[in-house]
Amino acid sequence: MSGYLVIVESPAKARTIKKFLGSKYRVLASQGHLIDLPKSKLGIDLDNNFTPQYITIRGKGKILQQLKEAGKKAERIYLAADPDREGEAICWHISQALNMDFADPCRVEFNEITRTAVKEAFKQPRRVDMNRVDAQQARRILDRLVGYQISPLLWRNVRSGLSAGRVQSVALRLICERQKEIDEFKKEEYWTLEALLQANGPDTRFKAMLERYRGEKIELADKQAADKVIEELSGTSFTVERIKKSRRKRRPAPPFITSTLQQEASSKLGFTGRKTMALAQQLYEGINLGGGQTTGLITYIRTDSTRISAQAQAEARELIARQFGDDYLPSRPPQYRSRKSAQEAHEAIRPTALSNTPQAVAAYLTRDQARLYKLIWERFVASQMAPAIYDQVRVDISAGEYGFKAAGSSLIFPGFLKVYQADDKEEETILPPMQEGQQLLLVEFLPEQHFTQPPPRYNDASLIKTLEEKGIGRPSTYVPIIETIINRGYVVREKKAFAPTELGYVVVDLMKRHFPEIIDVDFTARMEERLDLIEEGELERNEVLHKFYESFNKQLQEAEREMERVELAARVSEESCPRCGQNLVYKHGRFGQFLACPGYPECKFTKNIVRQTGVPCPLDGGMLVERRSQKGRIFYGCSNYPQCNFSVWDKPLPEKCPRCGSLMVQAGRRSGKGIRCSNKECGYKADRPQEAAAEQ
Repeated sequence: MSGYLVIVESPAKARTIKKFLGSKYRVLASQGHLIDLPKSKLGIDLDNNFTPQYITIRGKGKILQQLKEAGKKAERIYLAADPDREGEAICWHISQALNMDFADPCRVEFNEITRTAVKEAFKQPRRVDMNRVDAQQARRILDRLVGYQISPLLWRNVRSGLSAGRVQSVALRLICERQKEIDEFKKEEYWTLEALLQANGPDTRFKAMLERYRGEKIELADKQAADKVIEELSGTSFTVERIKKSRRKRRPAPPFITSTLQQEASSKLGFTGRKTMALAQQLYEGINLGGGQTTGLITYIRTDSTRISAQAQAEARELIARQFGDDYLPSRPPQYRSRKSAQEAHEAIRPTALSNTPQAVAAYLTRDQARLYKLIWERFVASQMAPAIYDQVRVDISAGEYGFKAAGSSLIFPGFLKVYQADDKEEETILPPMQEGQQLLLVEFLPEQHFTQPPPRYNDASLIKTLEEKGIGRPSTYVPIIETIINRGYVVREKKAFAPTELGYVVVDLMKRHFPEIIDVDFTARMEERLDLIEEGELERNEVLHKFYESFNKQLQEAEREMERVELAARVSEESCPRCGQNLVYKHGRFGQFLACPGYPECKFTKNIVRQTGVPCPLDGGMLVERRSQKGRIFYGCSNYPQCNFSVWDKPLPEKCPRCGSLMVQAGRRSGKGIRCSNKECGYKADRPQEAAAEQ
């Protein structure tokens, strides 16, 4: 026996932790799950209490063997995967594979990868939490039952390669129903009428909005109605009827949780959910801040709790008092309410040390890492600051039988706005001094035509917000949900918003008809609550699974008999066939979507669809696009081919090599766990963070 073995998920996390623990500890990475359900079959024994039939994931056997050999030599084994259900399941699988004593307190859990947090965690290991493991297994089994038993029906009746995940189907339904609302929306005309008034001199002009007629709210349906009001007000005097002054506090938003981080990064930085979580994972697992000092810059990133530790709040209060003064410090630390199902053992996403200011660490981060870290740092500090204070004035103005309203707002104390500006920034409107009973001069009327607007399409931020509000999915599932419905061709991005395809509508309609519970928003939310109750030890895993499958299996058998075949009309493109002139249509083949002539078999013209990478060619600045070799293998080449013949097999990345400035590419085509320099003479490599497993 020699030393202690610590097992984590990622190599980056392993390197960071190793520096905290010292030479007696050997830290190895499992690189995510090692054991899972087989991809080639259902993998659930339906006749034996839904027993999962686990296997070693293909390609992970060597890693598992390495861990077994290291475990035999270790004096003690610690399992330090991430502090969530997936992390608990990884620890349980490894403990089983290494024949560890279940009663042994081997599980080490920490919410931030800093020297203090890691060392403290190793002082108080616990047993693997089987309630968490059961909750993870229940989700995995439910997703497998739905995905692997409904999807073949879609292959047979619609198109091969489709899927009908338990949670993704509900997200798709929301997108489709929102688009139907938009398509069926009938815009209605309405008018508003403002009066430009003057209190004393030309520099005291302000606008007042028509609000009421004979004390009742008034609405102007068209220009004729607006003109009638203007005519009736001709020669009427405008008088200040009432002035109401008030003071309003605007409180800061809570620190980030997973969903709000993805929403804010989408709206403020234009990041997709996947990009946000990839960057956040890098910040969490550890950044080299120079001199060999690697530390996690933020706390654990998959959380739905807004709780903040007393130590972090004390640090924030000290910084706020020092940098901004006591006026910016609330009398006591703010407390934010998490949603009912939140795991309060977790904290919100925050910096691990406020001394690592965005300015101090910027030199060690990529541009996008720095932008995301700044967002997290500022949001957390702002959440611990005093409210902003506004002076508000409302002036009611009478003009005959009509009433107008003017409102003013001025910021008198910025509070948290000194650090963090919300998206809905309030504009200051200053009204001139007035007195009740004062006569005002009418300068002109300002009628304006408007039309009611349909609800907007969902984008990343609004869809994630809706999923969270309705209790659909959990922090680790938002990104896979969105990626799955895009990759299956159910929705497309149009101007950063989701538009359902005809295929998406067809799948939703079939699911509504044959599996109404699976695609029901409330049913899916209740299932999430049951999974939470399993984790809390208040429900048994098999009780939940049996109750679900009893109803689901009946629907499945009926669908087997009754689901009808759907012929999808080909989606027509705007490109013409160069041989016969007909518009090309979109087709699906073994290598994905392509364009083909509808005149087949008389005309056999086909054309690959160019997929942009968003990365410029390092030779001539053209765009690198996805291409396929004659054997169907994907590579990436310059769009200016044949004038430029630059190409790489691995997916190009927007960042440049920090060593030589060459193009960086994704290393490991299948795993995607690393990045490397495309210049073989340079040889620079780095780790890419472990991503959440996609929903089956």
